[in-house]
Amino acid sequence: MIGRLRGILLTKHAPGLLVDVGGVAYELEAPMTTFYELPEVGNEVILHTHLLVREDAQLLYGFVSEQERLMFRTLIKVSGVGAKLALALLSGMAAGEFAHTIQHNDVARLIRVPGVGRKTAERLIVEMRDRLPALNLEPGDQAGVGIESGPAVPGRSDAVKDAISALIALGYKPQEASRMVNAVDSKDKPSEDIIRQALKSVSQ
Repeated sequence: MIGRLRGILLTKHAPGLLVDVGGVAYELEAPMTTFYELPEVGNEVILHTHLLVREDAQLLYGFVSEQERLMFRTLIKVSGVGAKLALALLSGMAAGEFAHTIQHNDVARLIRVPGVGRKTAERLIVEMRDRLPALNLEPGDQAGVGIESGPAVPGRSDAVKDAISALIALGYKPQEASRMVNAVDSKDKPSEDIIRQALKSVSQ
C-alpha cells in the first residue's frame, strides 16, 4: 500500500497530477480541495495517498491532509459511492460544509453534486451521520475554500478550457460545465480559482 508521497510536482491538470519521486513519476487524482493548496509546478509536494486496486486498474488518489484522506475512505464505504463520486463530493464542498449538510439533512444541497441522486443523498445522510464524530469535523469549517488566489495566468482561454475539462471530469455535463465557468469572472485567473468559484456558485 502506498500511503504517502514526497516528490516534485511535474504537472497538475485537475483532477489529475503527476509527481516525481526519486525518478519514478506517479499519476494521481485529487479533489479540488487539494488542488487549491498545491504549490507551483516544479516545487516539492507531500501528499497522503490511497491506492485503489481493481481488476482493470490500479488508481492512486492524493490528499493534502490525512483528514481529507480519511473522509474519502469513509465516503467510499457508503453503498453506491465510488471513488469518482467521493472526489466530486470533496471537491464540491468544504469539510465543514459537508458536516453541516449531513447534520441538517440537507438533501437538496447534496443532489447538486453531479452523480448524487435523491436516494444516494438520503443514504449518505443516514450512513455518514454516525461517522462524522470520528472525522473531527466542525460544521461551518471552510477549510480549503478561502485560500488566496495564485499568480495571474496569461492565456485566459487555456485556464477556462482546463476549468471546463476539470468540471467534466468531476461528473458535470459539458454544457453545464461551460455554463458554470462562463458565469464567473475568469479574467487573469488560474484554472483552480475558476473551478473554485464555479463550484461555490453551485453550492449557494
